[in-house]
Amino acid sequence: MNNVDAVVIGSGPNGLVAAATLADAGWDVAVVEAQPTAGGAVRSAELVPGYCSDLFSAFYPLSAVSPAIRGLDLEAHGLRWSYAPKALGHARSADDEDAPVIHPDPADTAADLERRQPGDGDAWMQLVEQWHDIKDPLINTLFSPFPPVRGPGRLLRQLGTADTLRLARFLLLPARRMAHELFRSEAARVLLLGNAMHADVPPDSAGSGVMGYILTMLAQDHGYPVPMGGAGELAAAMVRRGERAGAQYHYNDAVTAIDVRAGRAVGVRTASGAHFLARRAVVADVSAPALYGSLLPDAAVSSRLRDDLRHFEWDTPVVKVNYALSQKIPWRSASLAGAGTVHLGAGDDGLVHWMADLTTGIVPEIPFLLFGQMTTSDPTRSPEGTESAWAYTHLPRGVSDDASAELLAQRVDDVLEAHAPGFKDIVVGRVVQRPSDLEASNANLVGGAVNGGTAQLHQQLVFRPGPGNARAETPISGLYLGSSSAHPGGGVHGVCGLNAAHAALSADGPRGWLRRRTSTSVIDLLSKGPKGKPFEK
Repeated sequence: MNNVDAVVIGSGPNGLVAAATLADAGWDVAVVEAQPTAGGAVRSAELVPGYCSDLFSAFYPLSAVSPAIRGLDLEAHGLRWSYAPKALGHARSADDEDAPVIHPDPADTAADLERRQPGDGDAWMQLVEQWHDIKDPLINTLFSPFPPVRGPGRLLRQLGTADTLRLARFLLLPARRMAHELFRSEAARVLLLGNAMHADVPPDSAGSGVMGYILTMLAQDHGYPVPMGGAGELAAAMVRRGERAGAQYHYNDAVTAIDVRAGRAVGVRTASGAHFLARRAVVADVSAPALYGSLLPDAAVSSRLRDDLRHFEWDTPVVKVNYALSQKIPWRSASLAGAGTVHLGAGDDGLVHWMADLTTGIVPEIPFLLFGQMTTSDPTRSPEGTESAWAYTHLPRGVSDDASAELLAQRVDDVLEAHAPGFKDIVVGRVVQRPSDLEASNANLVGGAVNGGTAQLHQQLVFRPGPGNARAETPISGLYLGSSSAHPGGGVHGVCGLNAAHAALSADGPRGWLRRRTSTSVIDLLSKGPKGKPFEK
């Protein structure tokens, strides 16, 4: 039996941030992870000998600005970032020989867009200038516990009422409308639209523009960084950071139940039979449906909350194809050669058609792809002159079977061949990760959903994961939801875990020997049955 101040369930980036934050405050922290290694959806492996593949997430623009990640000073614990010569490019069609790209210098990006359409270069620079003016309070607003106060207040003081309302309208725009209001050419528009498709919000739906805007500006401002040596190096640095603060990690042991006594979470039990007592808090880096549907006792969850969670909507299933390539990719458009992230398969109108297929349950014949050139971004990923790469795309909701995934993976190959004739000839290794494979590797990726639930407005902000449960606090005292099912949602930023840790620290009140001694005595009493024997499960 382990007796600690806090138990963190899961070692994804949110769980790792929560563990380090609590340990920094002097708490005894145990992280319990079902998989053999830490990281959740931040892991890498050699699927093909000599080629490092990121198994889930790969590029980390949100990490570059996240207060949760930046606050850990991971560079002091061995993390090194690497960048591609260009952040991203977007081929509008298979015969596009002049694909637009985002250059490191915004003036170069603007000049390229101006060459294509007079006025778009100036529009790009105005957008970059706006971003520099508002990015700090905007990021603070998006990453603060709900409801945010400081960020909106700073925006209001900085912009005034009228311009703050204009900004709010702008951020709520559908991505397609936003792109058309900003730019006159398809080349400029797709740079924003492709980034908007990193979430699952249709490009003609309200709120889809904000993701496109933020990722586009981060690409121009910071680039899309990757950890040198693979995504797993980010997770490893976070573990080292937590260990330095005193956190302990327990692997290969899934939490099967959360113990609740008198309305308070007091510990967890695991598949191996281990029992962890939590004197102060339990932080769950698990999906909301798993937390309320299987880990908690039935009596601890109200019927209203269960009804709300029945309406929880996952994001669309992912199919990912990993490639080991014997040489650099023979792109039809030479501009894509230095881009770390490449968007392929659809232009402005094509993205609407692609999303319509997903909405109507059709496996897309020509899927839109997010494609990563990882050796271009980090030369350590494969031998010189070769490329470690991946592509991922989506199936419709409710269509996650292996046969559909294999069909879509074949169509991914075809899209790449169309954009880079001869691509198939340089493939020396290929590994498909179907939705079933993703979920088997990480229980939070239910049905291949990688965002912790849809990012559409009806399940964001005050509605995430359900109405009235937008904060890390849960109806059970001492239990905090610290996964991407909580506000602010998906992405490798760790803020969900940071918010949960801060909520636990705030609820704990003044710390010190007397507080700890009293808390320990009470929790020990609650954990024992008649004659001082531990309660049986």
